[in-house]
Amino acid sequence: MKTEWRIFLVIGAFLFGVTVLYGVWTYGDGGRVEWVGTVALLLSFLLCTMCGGFFWFVSRRIDLRPEDRPDGEIADGAGEIGFFSPGSYWPFGLALAAAVAGMGLVYWQFWLVGVGLVAVIFAACGLLFEYYTGTRRTAEH
Repeated sequence: MKTEWRIFLVIGAFLFGVTVLYGVWTYGDGGRVEWVGTVALLLSFLLCTMCGGFFWFVSRRIDLRPEDRPDGEIADGAGEIGFFSPGSYWPFGLALAAAVAGMGLVYWQFWLVGVGLVAVIFAACGLLFEYYTGTRRTAEH
């Protein structure tokens, strides 16, 4: 995690510098700054800083991973990484629900936005709990 937070914070520092530079360069004759680009760069800086801060916070609480140690070898990271779903239809349903909500925003139809958001919540829950078998289920069943 040490590498990740450093990368995000370096990008965040770069974005902050670019934000200041962009604000100064776009300061026009009317005494106004071009706010759309300045705010977009500022929000990008804040997002990168937030991600870097999260990785820094997590890296202090976990042991060093093989890729964070200078003496780490490739073989140290071998083994099971985790469970990955072999196939699922829920991402398609989630994308379809988000498209419905997006079409509701495009055509300014609030009922369609509501239907789409309810479908997004339903699809996200389906994706999240796809392999959940319950707390009371045991291995014998």
